[in-house]
This record gives sequence, structure tokens and C-alpha cells, in this order.
Amino acid sequence: MADPAADEKHRSFPTRPSRIHEVKLHRTCIAGVEAMTLVSNHHFPRHSHDQFGIGVIVFGTQRSWSGVGAVEASVGDVIMANPGEIHDGIPFDGRPRGWRMIYLDPALMTAQVKEEFARSVEIVHPVAQDRWLAQRFARLFGCLTDPYADQLAIDENLVSSLVSVLARHGNAQCPPLPSSPVKKAVHRLNTAPEMPVSLAELAALAGVTRFQLLRNFAKELGITPHAYLIQRRVRLARKLLANGRTPADAAAETGFADQSHMTRAFVRLVGVTPGRYQAAIS
Repeated sequence: MADPAADEKHRSFPTRPSRIHEVKLHRTCIAGVEAMTLVSNHHFPRHSHDQFGIGVIVFGTQRSWSGVGAVEASVGDVIMANPGEIHDGIPFDGRPRGWRMIYLDPALMTAQVKEEFARSVEIVHPVAQDRWLAQRFARLFGCLTDPYADQLAIDENLVSSLVSVLARHGNAQCPPLPSSPVKKAVHRLNTAPEMPVSLAELAALAGVTRFQLLRNFAKELGITPHAYLIQRRVRLARKLLANGRTPADAAAETGFADQSHMTRAFVRLVGVTPGRYQAAIS
């Protein structure tokens, strides 16, 4: 006979949804461009990228924290981020969402649009309901990942897509610079992310108390000094892996305690293991 108490307990404590995380890194025909296809219910913590990021949600919904506040993206929406812009990604109700992303090195972006824009530009809309741009992105993604694509078609799609992104969803205003104390702490973390550092050392460099540094750092950048340090180490690891270092060597050279520590951080921020990342870009 069924136990009503057991049934009620089961209803009160639903099972946790299983983790879904599938990432494919596509080979592209242009240096400085990365393309990824993702299906995931993974919760990406606050982080940033060295590159411009442009993508489209294929299915599902996600919520994100951004420099303009909380935003939500669903099917067909274009998602965008500037280099160094802090953001996260949270699936709606834990359900998986799928999206495609293209990451572009800032130097490549500048070279592609400098004839159209006299000043440096930034993307100001982290999410846009722009059906025309989403369709153009699909054509660009297809060209970049097609090994037989004609060079002229690639050039046309790349230039027109990037200029359209900035013309429709960008401006020439720069985000406010961090305060002097935070800039000093950031400079230390950027200069030698592989070296151990304490909060007291960062606070002394900044000329403020430890609590003041923590408060101002999180207020101005959206993450803590430790979270910023980890993402800088992951960025350095990506460069080392791209240059042929083994994951073990990359872990040792970037300040992680060991390879497993680096792998956990790498998967959390990049979405794939260091080995899979290296295999895809080699």
C-alpha cells in the first residue's frame, strides 16, 4: 500500500534536474574569430571575455546580469558583450537553452569597422530583439564555419554584420573608468595573475582598507577581486593552450593549485575542458 507521507515528502522535495551541458567549438577560417554552439542548463558565474561576443538564442530562455542591469533573452534574441564586460548566464527555471556565439578579438573588430566609425565604439545593448540582425548573424556563422566558403562571401558577411551591430546597438561612449584604488588593484591582477596575492596586498597597493577595496571593487566591476583573478588566470591559460602548452603546464604557469583546479575554473567560465578547447583550436 502506498505511503501518503512518503508521497507528500516526494512532492515537497522534487528531484534536482540533471545537468545538461553540450558545447561544440567550430573551426573558423579567420584568425581572431571563435565560434561556439551551446546547449546547456549550466549557470555561468559572473565573468568577462577578452573579445567581443555576439550570438543568438536558438531555443529556451536565460537571464543575465549586465552593466545595464538584469536582462532576459529568449528565442531569436541577439546577445552581445564588449571585451572586459562583466556578465553571467542563468537558465530560466533550470531548463536548458541553446545559443550560438561568435567571439572576435578587439583588434579584428577595429580593423573591420574603422572605415565606418571615426571613434572607438562599444555595444550598449546586451540583448536586442532584432530579427534582421539575427538572420544576418546566421549567415555569418554559416560562412565562418564552412571550410568551403568563398572568401568574398566571408568578407561581405563579416563587415556588414559587425557594422550593423555597432550602428544599431552601439555608440561611441565609453563606460565609466574604475576609481583610482580599484584601478591599482586591477593593474596588479592583470600584470601578474599567476602570482599569489592577498587582499591585504591589494588594499595596500590601492591605499584603502581591505573592506573598502572589496566594496568598491564589487560595486564598480560587479565581481570580487578573487573572481576577477580566476578569470584572468583562465584567460592566460587559454593563450598558453593555444600556443601548445599542455594542460598540466598551463595550470602550473597560471597560478592554479593543480590541473584539476584549473579544469574546474575553465569549465565554469569557458564551458569546455582545457583539453577540448585545445583540440578545437589547434
